[in-house]
Amino acid sequence: MRRLCVIPGDGIGQEVVPVAVRVLERLLPDLQVTEAETGWDCFQRLGQSVPEATLQAMRDCGAGLFGAVSSPSTAVAGYRSAILTLRQQLALGVNLRPVRSWPGLSDKPGVDLLILRENSEGLYVGKEHMATADLAIAECHISRQASEHIAQRASEIAKLRSSQRITLVHKANVLPLTCGLFRDSCRKVLDAHGLSALVDERLVDVAALQLVETPEEFDLIVTTNLFGDVLSDLASHWGGGLGLAPSLNWGQGIALAEPVHGSAPDIAGSGRANPLAAVLSAGLLLRYHWQLIEQADRLDRAVEGLLRSMGKADWGKQTTRRVEQELIARL
Repeated sequence: MRRLCVIPGDGIGQEVVPVAVRVLERLLPDLQVTEAETGWDCFQRLGQSVPEATLQAMRDCGAGLFGAVSSPSTAVAGYRSAILTLRQQLALGVNLRPVRSWPGLSDKPGVDLLILRENSEGLYVGKEHMATADLAIAECHISRQASEHIAQRASEIAKLRSSQRITLVHKANVLPLTCGLFRDSCRKVLDAHGLSALVDERLVDVAALQLVETPEEFDLIVTTNLFGDVLSDLASHWGGGLGLAPSLNWGQGIALAEPVHGSAPDIAGSGRANPLAAVLSAGLLLRYHWQLIEQADRLDRAVEGLLRSMGKADWGKQTTRRVEQELIARL
């Protein structure tokens, strides 16, 4: 029996996450679901964006599905990003974001890449301060331990994917201490796994250009937190955009699936939210965390068949409900 902590969050998270849960229940009839809360609405009611009960529910279940949360664009006393809190408190040190060409939607065939992003450090540690009235400083933290952890996961995934190329993306020419430590730590682990022949490097600006020009040439990309955030959003264009962009926050014995899109308050409640990013995120739980490859493949085939049948011209006309019905019928 598998256990799943469901955290819908705000906005369209309340609409797309239930679809993904029902898809998982179709594939895993004995799935046990526990619901928990987080986000801006939660903070306004309870004074916490992530209550301790939510963290404990995730620890108890070992797997979760997160929707989306709204966040203020200016500092609010006591508020801390819900997803960053979950990643850091649960030691979800690796973020996995695949991009592939989907029939009927993708502009370029042959794209099948996976970005592994360090998920706990970098500029996203959230340590900022005002040095003077006119100077704000943000700290960037890179540790050998976290860098080696993501390289270890990269070696495991490279073998699962039969990867032909592992690209380390950094900016060590400008940041030789932080990015240099990341690069050297990753290389050491990958070398120890006999993968040195597959490893190449790209400066982040060059990688961004090449992801625009020739995304089909990339296989497995390993990079730091901020760079991975930006590059994965850029690369998602080749997979149909953020509406189809899944991710998995992954730790030791615990994982939290999360669609990349935000809470989209402008369409919340309209019945037009695309649930496929949430569904595909659930598929990453199946494939990588629970290692249920057959069920993950069934889900991918169902999504592919759905997209092929609807086509790009019709996709924008679909409702959340119709996509769910068509997808479950294909399962």
